Amino acid sequence: MLAMFARFHLRQFLLGASAALALVGSAAQLHADGPRHGGTVTMVIETEPPVITTIAHTAANSVLISGKVTEGLLTYGFDLEPLPQLATAWEVSDDGLVYRFELRKGVRWHDGKPFTSADAAHSIALLREFHPRGRATFSAVEAIETPDDHTLVLRLGHPAPFLIGALSGGESPIVPKHLYLDGAADANPVNNAPVGTGPFVFKEWQRGSHLTFERNPDYWDQPKPYLDRVVVRFIPDVAARTVAIETGEINLAPGTPVALAEVDRVKALPGLTFTTEGYRYQNSVWRLEFNLERPVFQNVRVRQAFAHAIDRDVLIDTAFYGHGQHTPGFVNPNLERFFVADIAPPDFDPARAEALLDEAGYPRDADGVRLRVTHDFMPTEGSRRGAEYFRQALAAIGVEVELRAQDFPTYVKRVYTDRDFDFNFGGMSNTFDPTVGIQRLYWSKNFKPGLPFSNGSGYSNPEVDALLEAAAIELDPDKRVTQWAEIQRIVARDLPDLTLIAPDSYTLASSRLVDHTVTFDGAAGNLASAYFKE
Repeated sequence: MLAMFARFHLRQFLLGASAALALVGSAAQLHADGPRHGGTVTMVIETEPPVITTIAHTAANSVLISGKVTEGLLTYGFDLEPLPQLATAWEVSDDGLVYRFELRKGVRWHDGKPFTSADAAHSIALLREFHPRGRATFSAVEAIETPDDHTLVLRLGHPAPFLIGALSGGESPIVPKHLYLDGAADANPVNNAPVGTGPFVFKEWQRGSHLTFERNPDYWDQPKPYLDRVVVRFIPDVAARTVAIETGEINLAPGTPVALAEVDRVKALPGLTFTTEGYRYQNSVWRLEFNLERPVFQNVRVRQAFAHAIDRDVLIDTAFYGHGQHTPGFVNPNLERFFVADIAPPDFDPARAEALLDEAGYPRDADGVRLRVTHDFMPTEGSRRGAEYFRQALAAIGVEVELRAQDFPTYVKRVYTDRDFDFNFGGMSNTFDPTVGIQRLYWSKNFKPGLPFSNGSGYSNPEVDALLEAAAIELDPDKRVTQWAEIQRIVARDLPDLTLIAPDSYTLASSRLVDHTVTFDGAAGNLASAYFKE
């Protein structure tokens, strides 16, 4: 084995004193009082999560929580360079077909059992089968080997150049094999009462109210964590969230927590800090997605008509108060290498929209109505306002829209399991690489009822499938860029969805709480370094 790896040109990262300090960076050194133990962080999220552990889910509110309990093989700096977590060293072969990880010794699950390579191997297998993005991320993995208790080897059938960036706790959590042996990972009750290796131990889930996590006294990275407790509250009402932040009831508020109209006022308040760091891994976009199983939306003219009826400037200004940027294709402009600026989205042209509906065979009836459709929107502030704008804009071209509001689990079930929707509006993450974050949305093989945050439209185009699969294994970075540009142009022509805005994201926190954002994922990280200063 050693001889074989000696042939590789390797990039290896070892956990030593300097690497351990890199997780905190120089930030902690700026605080004269230094890290200190004690205190409870009360974090707020907008909606109650469907699950806590993200072994089979990519819901943003679950990702914000999962990493406190379950960790990944790696974490990442703000520059997206890998840093150690459960893996202390890693190697990738020149041909991109062999990944070798040296795993951390002396780590225990929260129930006291030792963490070994068997847990890591079982988790990778579960991610490959059940995780919405993991189905593509780990599709190249043909063999998972555990030569000893602290070595994991992944053997790939073809290169997956994005894989080394997909191993964080929120994206690819490592879960205990002994609790995930039976049944489907997406139905495992442990997902809602997780057992992990992380700095915080799950204590309780008070439905409709909050989650509580207690300090793990046996955490492998002593003397961390510094906090005694993390409480995650669910406050769907934006006004109530804002008041809780202003009064200090909430001291950590990620994910753009206050009304966008209030951002400038709230971030200027004393006792609060404001940061846009910690969102480089997400690169979120908001999309209007058509259900292509509905006969009406199988006609591309109808989809084009909807696109021409929407004024993107009005949407950004009214639904997001200007806190976002245009994106002509499905790539967030922050994902600069893959962003294609010269895609021309359908312009705002209601007259053209009406003509297209006439051509599609949907004239106005005696009441002036051409179509009656339902619209389901993700239960967030921007999505709700966006839905109200869509209803108004589409009414102008003779489309009557019934808005359906629901809680987050019901929305997910309706769209991805029951398939009971006409068109929806919600956010999706591009992540750090389009194969990981975007392929799932347009790959026909990722259309599977019950699989959340995947190909919700049911889109299928063999040309796009072939390009997606080719880009997923292409080691030449320039060729990958070309392939993804072509995918964007085809999808813009086919219009299974409309990507309308790349929203701004930020975190508010108490000025006493420091080092809550020290890695790429910000408050979605494990908070092991966070502490309250005097």
